[in-house]
Amino acid sequence: MKKLPDEVAEFLRGKRFAVAGVSRHPHQPANAIFKKLRGAGFEVFPVNPAADTVEGERCYRDLASVPGPIDGVVVACPPAAAVAVVRECARCGVKHVWFHRSFGSGSVSPEAVAEGRALGLACIVGGCPMMFCEPVDLAHRCFRWFLQWRGTVPA
Repeated sequence: MKKLPDEVAEFLRGKRFAVAGVSRHPHQPANAIFKKLRGAGFEVFPVNPAADTVEGERCYRDLASVPGPIDGVVVACPPAAAVAVVRECARCGVKHVWFHRSFGSGSVSPEAVAEGRALGLACIVGGCPMMFCEPVDLAHRCFRWFLQWRGTVPA
């Protein structure tokens, strides 16, 4: 496999992740990210304040409710909620944040990214772990190539 971009490799060195924005509707991008990370052997916690269970797992209302430390958070919620997630990451000691985006704005809020960086968080803006966690399916390999070519995901 091709060498991972440094910021992606650093994020994926973690073992325990939360995915903020998972849905009770199973075909959402956040749910796919949750399942991919879990399938890749990571301990993953779904976070959604309006859900008790997601994908057959207990869902946590916020990051503070997740037991134990969290190494990284994938922000896959609406951009308007991203700032609150970033602030919660800082309060909970999470150092790595990945803002999901393929096309369009995704979960990226310029305010949330600026806030995260100001709080000293390592922020990945764009793409998602599905583009880098092996095995990467053909669709996500193509997305990764195209979005790296456009300069909107880590290369």
